[in-house]
Amino acid sequence: MAELQRQTEIFDSLPYYDDDLQKYPSLKERVEQELARQPKPPSTVHPRVPPPYELFAKNPLLRAELERVESHQPFPSLDTLRYQLPAPTSTPATDEEWRDALQNARAQLEHQRIRQTNLTLLQTYGPNAWRIHNYLLEAMAKQTEKTLEDLKQLTVEINRDRKNTQDKFGKQLNTLETRWTELISSVLQIEMANVALDAEVERINKKEAELSEP
Repeated sequence: MAELQRQTEIFDSLPYYDDDLQKYPSLKERVEQELARQPKPPSTVHPRVPPPYELFAKNPLLRAELERVESHQPFPSLDTLRYQLPAPTSTPATDEEWRDALQNARAQLEHQRIRQTNLTLLQTYGPNAWRIHNYLLEAMAKQTEKTLEDLKQLTVEINRDRKNTQDKFGKQLNTLETRWTELISSVLQIEMANVALDAEVERINKKEAELSEP
């Protein structure tokens, strides 16, 4: 339990109240020099910071594409071999080479047939599918924008609360500092009065001793 409390403690400064660095530029330079001499902070993040989110963890193709874009690698060139019908290169060609060429031609023909079928399906159902897709994207974009606005508003409210809290604490600190100064001044005055009284008592004792002598 004690370990958990130590991990969840947050020490906040009072940037809305402590403005000495802005008032005194020389003090800011001294602080920067002192910070430069300090050791670097640990690389570990705060326990409340969530772990990094791994994109496309279950989709290796999209993950590989994301890594390619992040590394600024060029997009791989299109494979145009599938759109070609190469004939046997040897003369005369063997039966196996002609069978391979014929098989490739049949594969190309089937590929073109599938493309034609897909184009027909796209012309029939594509517009509505794209409208639905765009509608979903717009709804998602609006939801994302609303979430962003809510986060901005929450940030503003948190900063406002921090400023109000720090202003309140700052006034309390000013009051306590003023009271502390008054108490210190009173203590100094009392000490000075004690010193004066000690000197007066000593003077009276000396005077009494002088008068008591024959």
